[in-house]
Amino acid sequence: MRARGAVGAVALLTALLTGCATGVPPTSGLGGLPPGSRIDYQLGGAHPPAAGVAGVVRDRTDGPAPGLWSACYVNAFQTQPGAGWPEQLLLHGASGARVEDPEWPGEFLLDVSTADRRRAVLDVIGPQLDGCAAAGFDAVEPDNLDSWTRSGGLLTAADAAAAARLLVARAHDAGLAVAQKNAPELAGLDLGFDYAVAEDCQRYDECSAYTAAYGGAVLEVEYTDRAFAAACRLRGDAVSVVRRDAGVTPPGDPDYVAAWCPSR
Repeated sequence: MRARGAVGAVALLTALLTGCATGVPPTSGLGGLPPGSRIDYQLGGAHPPAAGVAGVVRDRTDGPAPGLWSACYVNAFQTQPGAGWPEQLLLHGASGARVEDPEWPGEFLLDVSTADRRRAVLDVIGPQLDGCAAAGFDAVEPDNLDSWTRSGGLLTAADAAAAARLLVARAHDAGLAVAQKNAPELAGLDLGFDYAVAEDCQRYDECSAYTAAYGGAVLEVEYTDRAFAAACRLRGDAVSVVRRDAGVTPPGDPDYVAAWCPSR
């Protein structure tokens, strides 16, 4: 899910969250793939990878790609439409109504505002992470780390960071590498993530926040031709860049788009 807003004040967040600046992690975050490797972003449905693809990202309900580095997608800070969650784990406003993502109807924010609630949320998400590992995935992409920005002030960056640390520890215990998905404001903090997934970072001038923290262990997903062309020109050899359609649809859909930077 695309991050909203521009890069925040990283220094301020560092002070607020008392995190330490992280150095460039080992390339094992992307399975040891060389910088610039082609990764197929298949969230809309698993399908045979295109020629030259070295890794895939798929929903946790799909299996990994045999013989390729594979990451599973988990909606870790919001609900999936139609998925049942205990009401007490959903974030509620002053009126008592659930807090819904304004751009994704049917997705409700999870309440990670206290230590007890963060642990209770992990009790639900944790088995999903274990399932990814058992299925043979190498890594996990937990989405909506930036949900606090859509909470109307009910959640904070510190809440998100604390929840992320719990999630990362659980995923590492399962043997999975873990991606920071969007939230460039948090990229300079040592939350334990192994690599980054950055959507539209060229379009919103956020890419340097991720590369400063993760070096070449970045999967950049661009959704416009203009941003994709610029990303390939600027970073095509240094990070993995993929052009996808906004719905990340599978082949055969009229909106399907998938492209990678030309080899140089």
